[in-house]
Amino acid sequence: MNGLTGAYVPGGSPLHRLPAGAKLAGLAAACTVLVLLRSPLALAGAAAVVTGLYALSRVGVAAAWAQVRPVRWFAVVLFAMQWIFVDLEGAAVTTLRVVLAVALAGLVTLTTRTSAMMSTLERCMAPARFAGLDPFRLSLLLSLTIRSVPVMAALATRVREAQRARGVERSLRAFAVPLVVSALRHADALGEALSARGLDD
Repeated sequence: MNGLTGAYVPGGSPLHRLPAGAKLAGLAAACTVLVLLRSPLALAGAAAVVTGLYALSRVGVAAAWAQVRPVRWFAVVLFAMQWIFVDLEGAAVTTLRVVLAVALAGLVTLTTRTSAMMSTLERCMAPARFAGLDPFRLSLLLSLTIRSVPVMAALATRVREAQRARGVERSLRAFAVPLVVSALRHADALGEALSARGLDD
């Protein structure tokens, strides 16, 4: 299923070998720390740590950039709005928090197989059985949600490149319609793959 839903990059780095549960727990702890950091200098230090983790993972610059590329324009708008309504320091802090959280989440998906992530999530959600819910299906849903982020980013990039080739890069309709159609086609393909594995209900 990695080929359809994931951005996993095979490798033998220490981060690849780390258990999925430890990485998910580390992600939660790191995001909590990011919220607690209040100064641009502290967040710049956090950015250096995140950069070091990507270097340690050896996933490559292209894969690393692909994790934050989808939010680059959102980050620009967020920075501008925060600068207008708060101040320059607040804008830098808020924007860095968002970008670093996305980068860390992307690093987890790059270094964790879908099967390992699902197994960990399934164990964590085992108590849901008492509420009549299937932990396996819940873990599958969460995994697919996480893995859909890079997929949608790639679709958006292809649509944007096609727009430029046709000379209609300023048209919102020329971007939105092909993106929605591509997303629906991907959803159909994913649904067929799940159905073939007995998960059609």
